Amino acid sequence: QSSFYMQAKTAQSTISGNVFFNGPRAGVNYNDGFGGGDVLSHNLVFSTCRESGDHGPFNSWDRQPYLTSVRTGEPSMVMAWREIHHNFLIDNYSPQETIDNDDGSCYYKSHDNFLVYGGQGMKNDFGGHDNHHFNNIYAYVGQAMGLDKTLEGHEDFFYNNTAILRSADVGGAQCSGARTQMHDNRYFTPSGKISLCGAPLASAQEKGMDKGSTVSTTPTDDVVFGWARSLLSISESATTMELFV
Repeated sequence: QSSFYMQAKTAQSTISGNVFFNGPRAGVNYNDGFGGGDVLSHNLVFSTCRESGDHGPFNSWDRQPYLTSVRTGEPSMVMAWREIHHNFLIDNYSPQETIDNDDGSCYYKSHDNFLVYGGQGMKNDFGGHDNHHFNNIYAYVGQAMGLDKTLEGHEDFFYNNTAILRSADVGGAQCSGARTQMHDNRYFTPSGKISLCGAPLASAQEKGMDKGSTVSTTPTDDVVFGWARSLLSISESATTMELFV
């Protein structure tokens, strides 16, 4: 893997305030789940995966457990939470996801990010769990999520997000058993309608899924850019072009 930043058997790193573009694979790659406690924040990453068709600006794996004391100070196989926040990530070149939590990735809190393009907003697969997405803006993505099955007590969370979707389907939430914990999201679609768990949003809400969430028609680009400026504290004087450079 060739990334502007890659870490393996590393914990409690802080990667902040960088600009990266035109890379062959993911802009940032976390190779494993060693220790945790890492922070990725306030970065601008775009035009990644220019020599492949997989993932996007950020990619992670977690293929085996490690024994560390990072989480509580006592030996544990459970890693400390990682945070991905206040980043501007554009999955424009070979889009899959802006944040690709792959191969069992777990204990991530991704929040307050402006995430542009991609097939889906939130991803977790191959045994991934305890993945929390909240207060993000997903702009012009195919669907809001694609998730793997989880065990009770290790559900994924998706709440207080704004998702501007190209489709009329929330995506692959877990609708039974250890259900994806969802609430108070704002969805925007071309038709102003959306389905969840194979039914209209209102019907899914009657069964306890995604309470408090709403769906409306797609807003204008200027409205979306205004939300992004507010989220990332970008000056009102910044032009639309400056938002994407």
